[in-house]
Amino acid sequence: MTDLPHRLREALERADFTYDAVAELLGPLAHAALARNETLPGRLRTRGGSPLETLVRLFLLQTTVPLEQAEAALPGLVERLSVEGLLEHSVGEVAARLDVRPYAADDTHLWVVSDLTPGLDGAPQRVGPDHVLGISPASTSLAQLTIRDRVGAALDLGTGCGVQALHLATHTDRVVATDVNPRALWITRFNAALNGVDDKVDVREGSFFEPVRDERFDLIATNPPFVISPATGERLVYRDSGLPGDRVVEDIVRAAPALLTEGGWCQILANWIISADQPWDDRLESWLADDGLGTDAFVVQREVLDPAAYVELWLKDSGHHGAPDYLLRYDTWLSWFEHHRIEAVGFGWINLHRTGAADPRREFLEWPYDVEQPIAPALRSWGEAAHLEIGPDTRLVLASDVWQETVGVPGAEDPETVLLRQQRGLRRARRTDTVEAALAGACDGELTVGQILDAVAQLLDRDPAQTREAYLPLVGELVREGFLLPAG
Repeated sequence: MTDLPHRLREALERADFTYDAVAELLGPLAHAALARNETLPGRLRTRGGSPLETLVRLFLLQTTVPLEQAEAALPGLVERLSVEGLLEHSVGEVAARLDVRPYAADDTHLWVVSDLTPGLDGAPQRVGPDHVLGISPASTSLAQLTIRDRVGAALDLGTGCGVQALHLATHTDRVVATDVNPRALWITRFNAALNGVDDKVDVREGSFFEPVRDERFDLIATNPPFVISPATGERLVYRDSGLPGDRVVEDIVRAAPALLTEGGWCQILANWIISADQPWDDRLESWLADDGLGTDAFVVQREVLDPAAYVELWLKDSGHHGAPDYLLRYDTWLSWFEHHRIEAVGFGWINLHRTGAADPRREFLEWPYDVEQPIAPALRSWGEAAHLEIGPDTRLVLASDVWQETVGVPGAEDPETVLLRQQRGLRRARRTDTVEAALAGACDGELTVGQILDAVAQLLDRDPAQTREAYLPLVGELVREGFLLPAG
């Protein structure tokens, strides 16, 4: 890599081409419009000709700018950026051929190069098979999902433009980024150099785990090409694996634990099939057959789409909506779903934690509700609590974010329902009975669980031994779900 990325960074810094500065320049209306792929409000806000306005118009709004303004914003770089394929220019105008986008991550200003955003202002948005996707809802979701503990080695599997590698480089000694798309690899190397982490990021070409077959990682983060399709026709590498159905996700789930160090995590953003013949959680659990490595799994289904909505979504994504062969593609894809008895497609998070435990913990949660972002700390807490031994001598405290809600007829002596609700993390809600609610309220670290259960049993005129037997397993659930924490 030449010194071009470093010189470009200097120009971007000089122009204050950062996420915050761009948001302030555009204002709420134009910023929101750009998120919807509409550029006119932004163009009206960026007519002053300053270096920042020029860079916004050039890279984010994808409109041409006068050559003299481009040279003022990118001094000495227009010709070189044109040679390298980031720009193109004529005698008097300059246009972007690649997107350069400011990105705020972990209190750090970053810049991400990718292919231009398709479909601005309703223009045709067909993309090539080697298209390199930029910052997307999927990439930001994975970034918020990924646990940010300081570790030695991390793998960004299917790196694309390298967004996850840039995140990982902030808390990892060494990052390996892999992809099968040579254009993606070039862009990732450029982005690593542009952001000053090229000494940490090792970019390798190859399919899935092939380039790292004999290595071990403390953390694997991946947003694989998970689109569920018949695997026919042309392939868009950024979203299509070439494998039928959800096979690509299954293969990663089965193979990843062997590449993790003890205590390591693999975190996957994925789609999976919901079939007429098998519940979604049973399907995913079958991928987690005990391999002797002691791998815990926490899988959260965040969204479900019916087959028609799913096919329409991805045909529009590839620019086929309204094309002459749209109905034929729609029919072929939908018929394939029907043939394989696919009732819906699930979207969510798969978190694998290699603990070496003899009794791996598995939780499958359907949770389409709002969560706190980033969600990574809540996932780490789940991992820490998964194997805690909870007995009558355990001392616990109620998590500080847990509130109690009661539902019932006004004026009634007792509520019909008592809920414990988290205000942070997953923001889970749990319906409890009188004993559970009383125990949770009494957990302040002073009394043991056994002492509290005995006192509640006496208060409610119940048998203490039977109360312990019935409720100790439920106390374990309250701990694993984050409502109660070990004292101290």
